[in-house]
Amino acid sequence: MVGSIDQMQPVIPFATIDELGDYDDLIDVRSPAEFAHDHIPGARSFPVLSDEERARVGTIYQSVSAFAARKIGAALVAHNIARHLECGFENYPKHWKPLVYCWRGGQRSAALVLVLSQVGWTARQLRGGYKGFRHRVIADLAQLAARHRFVVLHGPTGSGKTALLEVLSANGGQVLDLEQLAHHRGSVLGATATQCEPNDLQPSQRAFETQIWQTLRKFDPQRPVFVESESRRIGKLSIPTPLFDALVTSSCVRLVASLEARVAHLLERYEGIYRNPDWLRNRLEFFVPLYGRKCVEQWRQLLDTGQWAELAKAIVRTHYDPAYRRGGEGLYRQAQAAQVLEFPTLDPDAMMRAARALLDNFGKQHAE
Repeated sequence: MVGSIDQMQPVIPFATIDELGDYDDLIDVRSPAEFAHDHIPGARSFPVLSDEERARVGTIYQSVSAFAARKIGAALVAHNIARHLECGFENYPKHWKPLVYCWRGGQRSAALVLVLSQVGWTARQLRGGYKGFRHRVIADLAQLAARHRFVVLHGPTGSGKTALLEVLSANGGQVLDLEQLAHHRGSVLGATATQCEPNDLQPSQRAFETQIWQTLRKFDPQRPVFVESESRRIGKLSIPTPLFDALVTSSCVRLVASLEARVAHLLERYEGIYRNPDWLRNRLEFFVPLYGRKCVEQWRQLLDTGQWAELAKAIVRTHYDPAYRRGGEGLYRQAQAAQVLEFPTLDPDAMMRAARALLDNFGKQHAE
């Protein structure tokens, strides 16, 4: 009897990524830093090791022994699981069905699943953990990029591309807003809406790709996906290669508006600059190697005297429009054959008319 008891091992039940929807909760037991770097969409963080504890166990593993590390780690994990039972899971009913994962479906998630199962909940461990999920995202992105039909909005800075995407989305269009997912407006001053606020930084590359995956997998392949033209990089992030390769061969729509209309649109869209003039003043330093100190000082004088429209017009004429002519169109192979939308103004009514026309036009193209 003693021998048979000694040989008994707990059997940890597994589930796969395709079964994510079958569970009430998705529990990520990795450290807070791991979770912040990227996680499966919808997951909740219940770490069984803190960042400091994880580092401590790793140090012991390297400097002492694997046995010593497991012994210390087990004590820490047990303590943290107890805390979650008391302060995180205490109100869940008996029929609660959580799916738990760690880095690769190893000891951290197995420990929590074992305890939750002993309590009486139907807990499962995600096979392969986050690492398996990450492999799935990479594989799926290539398939999703090939499966969907993209329509790329072109136009120089201030021509209303992002605003049009928003109206398309609000009217039922399928929109992949890469700048929104990247937390960046895709230009030298693109951080003005986000990173000038210290608590809103760009996500990691992995998290960016996860959000793209999550967005595309919900779309109907029979309907077009509208997206703004981008270079390969948006701030510090890179558009995944399979997606970028699909975009550069896609159908294009060109937005055309006067410089005055574009400047008015920029002042409305980038109103966050007004609250951060010091940030913008420092950011203008980027342009010194390109256009010289004298030019940039003239721009700073416009900034200091509140001449926002003149500042925006000067930067657009000197930097953004020439940059767009040099490379904005050349990346996209169908840009020269693009459908043209002309905007006398870029007000909400004009955006609505354009959105309805695009939805109608590309819907008819599919029907044919």
